[in-house]
Amino acid sequence: MTPLIKLRGTLALVGITLNTLIMAPLLYLFALLRLCLPLHRAQVVLARVLVVIAESWMAVNNAIIGLTSGVRWRVEGMEGLARRDWYLVTSNHQSWADILVLQKVTNRRVPSLKFFLKQQLIWVPLLGLAWWALDFPFMKRYTRAQLEKHPELKGKDMETTRRACEKYAHYPVSVMNFFEGTRFTRAKHDEQGSPYLHLLKPKAGGAAFTLKAMGGQLHTLLDFTIIYPPGTTRSLIGFLGGAMDEVQVIVHRRPIPDWASQGDYENDPEFRARIQGWISELWAEKDALIQSRLSA
Repeated sequence: MTPLIKLRGTLALVGITLNTLIMAPLLYLFALLRLCLPLHRAQVVLARVLVVIAESWMAVNNAIIGLTSGVRWRVEGMEGLARRDWYLVTSNHQSWADILVLQKVTNRRVPSLKFFLKQQLIWVPLLGLAWWALDFPFMKRYTRAQLEKHPELKGKDMETTRRACEKYAHYPVSVMNFFEGTRFTRAKHDEQGSPYLHLLKPKAGGAAFTLKAMGGQLHTLLDFTIIYPPGTTRSLIGFLGGAMDEVQVIVHRRPIPDWASQGDYENDPEFRARIQGWISELWAEKDALIQSRLSA
């Protein structure tokens, strides 16, 4: 990266941080009101107010990115999407910039993205409480060893997450889950022995967990494919500073099979193989799409 790109990227990051410092107290205020007003109607109204604040935060971030990055956006497939529908959202994962890209493309066009987060992330300064205020579900997963030692914990993680998702019945959401589980690097790709050229192996367990936790409420998958120019840095600073002259985002809207939210991924081998096969087909198509666009 050139010094100018690093400078612009750093200035953009400072601007986004300042925007967060301004918006976060507003979130905390309305979240506190929500705690104090347990009436159902007040809960729904205040949840919508919190979403408006989050969308305004993202809009300002998008303006900052537009000023510093100079990215040309090539977005396909957003036609016909609605803010009143519920969606499961996934994408290939290459950079921390992916989250900003997804927020740029989806903000005020579909319901605000909700990420399933590890419970420990609630302690992240400033953002942890903001995620809690915005009803991001915090997951507490138990390892097989923990369950063997404490059988009474079996099913507790699913029940906790399901309770966190119950409020989504009252207003539309887009539940975000990176199926790969981590950012792509060539080293991770080779270590996995991934069968794909541009993707890591998808982790079907996360998708199955999300669908089951949502209790069959999600019927449409928004499958995002993000393509950065080859040979450019994937760093967040590089993206913000203009190292990428163009970003492609292709969206495929796919029906979620009814059976996908009804199985027991951990204990039912037949269901596990079925959902793994479904997601593997999606990933093979995504990998072929990336290859075709990079070869064009």
